[in-house]
Amino acid sequence: MEHISEFVAEREITFPLPGSPSIAVILPCYNEEAAIAQTVADFRAALPQADIYVYDNNSSDRTAEVAGRAGAIVRTERMQGKGHVVRRMFADVEADIYIMADGDATYEAAAAPRLVRRLVEEQLDMVVGARKTEVEAAYRSGHRLGNALLTGILARLFGRSFNDILSGYRVFSRRFVKSFPVLSQGFEIETEISVHALELKMPVAEEVTEYSARPEGSESKLSTYRDGFRILRTMATLFRMERPVLFFGAIAGLLALTAVILAIPLAVTYAQTGLVPRLPTAILSTGLMLLASLNLFAGLILDTVVRGRRELRRLSYLGFSAPGLSHKG
Repeated sequence: MEHISEFVAEREITFPLPGSPSIAVILPCYNEEAAIAQTVADFRAALPQADIYVYDNNSSDRTAEVAGRAGAIVRTERMQGKGHVVRRMFADVEADIYIMADGDATYEAAAAPRLVRRLVEEQLDMVVGARKTEVEAAYRSGHRLGNALLTGILARLFGRSFNDILSGYRVFSRRFVKSFPVLSQGFEIETEISVHALELKMPVAEEVTEYSARPEGSESKLSTYRDGFRILRTMATLFRMERPVLFFGAIAGLLALTAVILAIPLAVTYAQTGLVPRLPTAILSTGLMLLASLNLFAGLILDTVVRGRRELRRLSYLGFSAPGLSHKG
């Protein structure tokens, strides 16, 4: 580990060398003909000896052809959606360190050596390239607001979070990639990645990186409202799956509170007259309380299941060594 850190500090990054970790740059792409050549060239300049993979996701333009001419290893994923592409990349590509970015030339490829250095020296599992830009066209204010809101929600749900959970620029260890069961289909994949790291309490970090506008002729595939809704839905699903006691407990609390509110007038009338004049209301209140009990016990049972599933994921994660340790001389 020491000889890797010293070498990196002296010469930036010139992996792979004997005893040094191998690096793969993985770029999911959909109709990025105008930007992919520049993206490949930028990462080649930053990491000359890294393998650069471009995964074409049913592009209708010449993305794959241009990427191949630029020197990238081109592969194809037919199932539409970034989540499907990431699943395929994580399954197929073999490396010690993975750098994932978009193929639109917006992320700072020159920062990759710095991100890799921090991952190796601190033995982290993920370093997120938090976006910083002065160009309004690169990162619109509406997207910034949405990112901030989603980041705040994630922090509320899972206790701690990142400053930019939607960044597509990330560096991963092998043990992160090979222990991550990708379930997402589209752009909500970044949220799932963040939650996976938080749930397993992985050592992670953030580094501020520059974020640029797309080259001329390149168009964004993002839809502010559609993708924002999908991300919120993914967060709600993950909250239900990872925090079942809180999720079903909240539902149980609302049902129980409603039942009590409906039952109070009935209890007062019964105490005064010994009669229950509104039988349908009494039945409704009883039914709501039963549903509340069922939700509470469902949450408790599912929490046990989730704990077992989390232990299995943790064991899978521990089957791989930390970055740099497998290359220790």
